[in-house]
Amino acid sequence: MAHPFVIDAIVIMPDHLHTVWTLPEGDSDYPTRWGLIKGGFSRALPATERLSKSRKQKGERGIWQRRFWEHVIRDENDYQRHVDYIHYNPVKHGFVKRPVDWRYSSIHRYIRQGILTSDWACADDFNTQIFGEMIWVGVRHEPQQNKL
Repeated sequence: MAHPFVIDAIVIMPDHLHTVWTLPEGDSDYPTRWGLIKGGFSRALPATERLSKSRKQKGERGIWQRRFWEHVIRDENDYQRHVDYIHYNPVKHGFVKRPVDWRYSSIHRYIRQGILTSDWACADDFNTQIFGEMIWVGVRHEPQQNKL
């Protein structure tokens, strides 16, 4: 893992996070990167969470799931749908009414760069259907067959 990667989009929620990365050409080492991210974050927090016997034995913290889900972006449309999903996630989970109101999101960088406006996805008639979990079910289980 000699070269850095770029975080294209990210949202950090109270119990999970979503992110889209651009990795260096020929590099697909997701497990190492997730381990570094989780480890660095965990070391920065006081260890106050309850730990299972299994986690104690493995020297793990109790703040992260052991697994992660990866998806290789197929095309520009797929990329855009995933970035939009990430930015809309705090609204979907009921933490805020507008994506811009969630502090821990790359939407603020997108707004500063003029890619999105601060009222993105705020209109009453905005089609939230494109951000529903059902869209991603096919991607998770049948990525080659799903046509978004």
